[in-house]
Amino acid sequence: MLLITLAFAIFNVGFEQLVQWQFGVMGALALVLLSIGHKGHNHTCTTAGAVILAVLIVQPNLN
Repeated sequence: MLLITLAFAIFNVGFEQLVQWQFGVMGALALVLLSIGHKGHNHTCTTAGAVILAVLIVQPNLN
């Protein structure tokens, strides 16, 4: 159980660093909002984080 928790934590930190490297501070903010909203069952934070992340992903294709 401890090994699974450790592996998940390492994956989470690595994924957050990847998003921050790719999308900058707004990507990190979107992930924070998404995770806070999911853990706290707050649909507003979850939706805001998902929308910001979606806009950041689609933005390069709009130009």
